[in-house]
Order: sequence, then C-alpha cells, then structure tokens
Amino acid sequence: MSDADKTSDVVNNISKHRYELAVEGHIAASYYTLADGVITFVHTVVPPELGGKGIGSKLIRGALDQVRSDGLKVIPECPFVKAFIEKHAAYQDLLK
Repeated sequence: MSDADKTSDVVNNISKHRYELAVEGHIAASYYTLADGVITFVHTVVPPELGGKGIGSKLIRGALDQVRSDGLKVIPECPFVKAFIEKHAAYQDLLK
C-alpha cells in the first residue's frame, strides 16, 4: 500500500476547519463548518499536481470515516463530497 492509499493519513486540522491529506509535498483539503453535531463540507481543493490520482476520493473517504467515528451527520454542500457520497452507499447513512 502506497502512502497515498492510507486514509489514516487524513488529518482534521481543527484550527483551519479542514481535513487534509499531504501527498508529494502538496496538501489536498476539504473545508467544513461544524455546528450542533452536523458537519457541512463547503469546499474541497486538490492541487493540480495531484489531479487524476484519486487523492480527492482518498481525502473524502478518510474525512467521512473520522466523521462517522465522531458521531456527526453530514451536509455535503461541496459538489465533490456530494458526488462521492452518492457513489458510495456505505456513507449515505451519514447524511443529515
């Protein structure tokens, strides 16, 4: 398993309100707001250097796994997060 395949590498940077995945010296990030047990994903950024490598999906999978373990519900305002959840039925129970 390469470093980019480990969703455990996804870090919740609470001070910046984003989940981060560092790959090849770049940071992919999904920004969120949090209120009343609900996390709203608002924007996801994958640097162009990492495009097409599945980094965004690994980032979101890792973030959603942490959200589940934290007992939160999800509002996917970010189109990328929304599409990911639609494609992966295992995460649909997280939707608010």
